[in-house]
Parts: sequence; C-alpha cells; structure tokens
Amino acid sequence: MARAQATATQLIDDDRVRVTRFDFAPGAETGWHRHGMDYIITTLTDCPMTLEEPGGDSRNVLIPAGTVYRRDEGVEHNVINGGETVMSFVETELK
Repeated sequence: MARAQATATQLIDDDRVRVTRFDFAPGAETGWHRHGMDYIITTLTDCPMTLEEPGGDSRNVLIPAGTVYRRDEGVEHNVINGGETVMSFVETELK
C-alpha cells in the first residue's frame, strides 16, 4: 500500500542555500532520496521518524522539537512519520 507524501514547501533557494519546510501527516513519507548537499535539520515538532535505509534496514528515532542536527552529502534514505500527529522540520541544504 502506498504511503501519502510529505508536503515540501521551498522557502529559500539562492546561491548559498536551499531551505525547505517538510510537513508529514501520520504515516507520510519523503520517498527514497539521496542528499546531494550537506544539510541541517531543525525540528519544529517532535519528530518520531522511521528511517528506511539502503539494504532493507530501518530504525526508529525520536528527535525532540527544537533540535538541530547536521549530516553530510550522500545520505540515502526514506523518512516516514512514525507517530500519530503531524511532524514538521526545516531542512537547510548548503550549496
């Protein structure tokens, strides 16, 4: 059964950064993707993420509202809202 897609709203896209807000209904996903740039995530809500990873692995993480973390270019995954309420974060990609 196909999952609903997260809503991506582009906020800034200039020579230095791309900033996108992601909003997920319960069970919604980003779909499989590979990050082509280093990026920073800032959670707006508690984010109970299910992360599907290459090779068939998946893991559950809870990232509290207001948390900021950074990842390097090349991360590949599908992000799913594993919770029962809307999940939102802002992703800032560094060009």
